[in-house]
Amino acid sequence: MDMKEINSVNNSIIKQIRKLKQKKYRKDQMSYLIEGFHLVKEALDMEQKYEYVIGTQETINKLKLTNKIFDKSIILVNQAICDQLSDTENSQDIFMVLPINQPHSFSFKFGKWVILDNLTDPGNVGTIIRTADAAGFDGVILSNQSVDLYNSKVQRSMQGSQFHLQIVQTDIEQVLLDFKNNGLPLYASVLDKDAEILYNCKAVSQLGLIIGNEAHGVSRQVQLECDHKIYIPIKGKAESLNAAIAAGIMIYYFS
Repeated sequence: MDMKEINSVNNSIIKQIRKLKQKKYRKDQMSYLIEGFHLVKEALDMEQKYEYVIGTQETINKLKLTNKIFDKSIILVNQAICDQLSDTENSQDIFMVLPINQPHSFSFKFGKWVILDNLTDPGNVGTIIRTADAAGFDGVILSNQSVDLYNSKVQRSMQGSQFHLQIVQTDIEQVLLDFKNNGLPLYASVLDKDAEILYNCKAVSQLGLIIGNEAHGVSRQVQLECDHKIYIPIKGKAESLNAAIAAGIMIYYFS
């Protein structure tokens, strides 16, 4: 097995990998970094293409228990390098660099999709994607103004769901046009008691379910493009539900 060993934090490869913690460098290099045994094993199990697997001798040995065959893309590193690459308080000292493989164009012709309109909290975005995966949705679409899909917190929150369903980050206006042209109904979640109550909605086999920004909701322009505005009744005194919780309720209602 041909493995590379690096022991300096100033090594050029390590410097390039460390830069992937920032969005602008992820975009430049068209690569992103994931961390932790669960995510790395999930990527391997789903046969994702990868550029490097990075870890200490101990963590690489643990990973071999999955009976995966590695190549020269394995990089053995020391603890100091792991500490620089890690974005968590209690790192597991195992990392993977994967290529960003976003499609340049996409046509939404069928299925059940969640559309995120300018969601900025990485935990919410990751949780919604994980919920959509659990509920059997076909995919999730993030607007370009939403948090970066390859943000480390988003990646951890998805818990591997990013490898199970289609996820696209693109111009939301073009997405809405695709849905309308292909006859898929658009449902917008809104804080409006005059909207249709979720539990009165009929079951549908295909839809785009739009979840809006945590503070401002679905934008007015996007609402104008929707076929249905839906509302989850608030029974207590809370003004609203957390975006990920509201999305989870609606995703499972339509699943």
